[in-house]
Amino acid sequence: MDFGVVLQTDPPVWRTVALAKRAEEFGFSHVWTFDSHLLWMEPYVIHSQILSETRRITVGPFVTNPATRDWTVTASVFATLNEMYGNRTVCGIGRGDSAVRVLNGKPTTIKEMRDATHVIRELANCRPVEVNGSTLQFPWATSSRLEVWIAAYGPLALKAAGEVGDGFILQLADLDIASWMIATVRKAAADAGRDPESLTFCVAAPAYVTDGSAEARAHAIDQCRWFGGMVGNHVADIVAKYGASTGSTTGDAVPAALTDYIKGREGYDYNEHGRAGNSHAGFVPDEIVERFCLIGTVEEQVAKLDALRAMGVDQFAVYLQHDAKEETLAAYGEHVIGQVNRHVAAKTET
Repeated sequence: MDFGVVLQTDPPVWRTVALAKRAEEFGFSHVWTFDSHLLWMEPYVIHSQILSETRRITVGPFVTNPATRDWTVTASVFATLNEMYGNRTVCGIGRGDSAVRVLNGKPTTIKEMRDATHVIRELANCRPVEVNGSTLQFPWATSSRLEVWIAAYGPLALKAAGEVGDGFILQLADLDIASWMIATVRKAAADAGRDPESLTFCVAAPAYVTDGSAEARAHAIDQCRWFGGMVGNHVADIVAKYGASTGSTTGDAVPAALTDYIKGREGYDYNEHGRAGNSHAGFVPDEIVERFCLIGTVEEQVAKLDALRAMGVDQFAVYLQHDAKEETLAAYGEHVIGQVNRHVAAKTET
């Protein structure tokens, strides 16, 4: 199982780069960053610096979108980074959330996301592609290779991820919901004539390692409550379109566990997006934080990661938006990653 870390590009830049370097030292394979150009600093500039100061880490946006960035420019950025540093990038893409909403815009359509995925992938893999009636290709790109992973929650976006994505990004770690969504993406891939095993499945959520005390757990839950607010913002759109689910996690278009908790949601301020202590996340109950995140001791973290791996998760990406960034990296690097991968090796031998 691979492990990634998701960072915000807050100033100072050297802090983000330093965390990326520490992640590599602790055995993480990927460093992801938020991509909202008004809320945080420009990620691709910082990606270049991270790549220059590391040796094997793969970097990418978590996630970019087809609305605020021209597709051909996005492809050019990845192809350039790959030509400069070797093929150490991956493109996470979605319909658009914070990057577009702070401009009073709306997420793109599923079709636009699918089309953008195709254009970005073809150009960044040194292949020609049709755009607006013209055949385009980078004459300078000769060795760039790029995968595009699609972030999704709703049924149509999940279908698109299975049909055209190289990977699927799920930004929550609830076991029931993850199982339902991974199965949905796999089915969409198979129905499209693709091998579901060819896709990479990435689950991302805050992780906070505690000592087992009730006080430490309560603090960890409070530090990660913002994540339920962020997920709820996505879920609100899904509920508005498909309606609240009333049944099991396998029988409805949208799982009940994903929709029920947002009934108390009254609004969302993107100026607090992805921040611990988010004042617009008060509606998120402790139970949802526990379900969506990884809270608890090393043993509890490993047990949940083993369950995610068993359902087909290839990578777990740790959101580090809380007050224990260094401690979390160290706990994962020194304990969690090794234990999970030893379990993988033992199961393989068996």
